[in-house]
Formats: sequence, C-alpha cells, structure tokens
Amino acid sequence: MDKEIYTELIMEHYKKPRNFGKILKADAEYSDANPLCGDEIKVYINFSNKKIKEIKFIGNGCAISQASASMLTDYVKGKDLEFVKKLDKDDVLKLLGIDLSFNRLKCALLPLKAIKMAVYSYFSK
Repeated sequence: MDKEIYTELIMEHYKKPRNFGKILKADAEYSDANPLCGDEIKVYINFSNKKIKEIKFIGNGCAISQASASMLTDYVKGKDLEFVKKLDKDDVLKLLGIDLSFNRLKCALLPLKAIKMAVYSYFSK
C-alpha cells in the first residue's frame, strides 16, 4: 500500500467524517459492503422538493472508503436525482484528489453506489 494516497484531506475526513450518523426517519436508506476488504456503509437520506435535504452515513472500513463517504455526502447535499445519476468514478477521484489502484478504487466507489441506490430506490416508488 502506497502511503502517498493518505493525503491530509483524506485523513481529515477519515478521522472527523462529515455527516456521520443515522437519520431515524429517513426517506431512503441503503447498505452495502465490500467483502474483499471489509468496508461497510449504510446511507440515510431525506428529500425535499426532489432534492437531497439531509444525508448521513454509518460504516467502517479503510480511510479511503470512509473519507469518500464523508466527501460525497457533503457534495450531494442539496442536489437532485439528475445530478446524482451523472456522478461517476471520475467525480469521486476528483473529490479525493488522488489516483487509486483497482482494489482501492472499489473502496472509494462503495459510498457512491450506496448513495445512488438509496436515491434510485426512493424515486422509483
């Protein structure tokens, strides 16, 4: 593992994640895990006027997955379904500010998948 991926920004989000916690009466939620490395995440979302009003997550895992969850939850607050649908790995890498190996990319993308699945499940009702 190359220590260069643990930038100051990533470590800040890992140690003091934004939006960490549960929403007791969430409009949507989704859980997922990466069995290869043990990363786990659960995302909770409340919507208002078809936009993400509130978003929180719980989980554990490596610094990359948890920092990615922290950054992404901040990034999507106030955004609508179309914005979330367009998010991809390049957006996650831009937020993290690093290039990742294939295995670490899976860690970084787990929160994106959880957010998208929660949003899709809510809007497909």
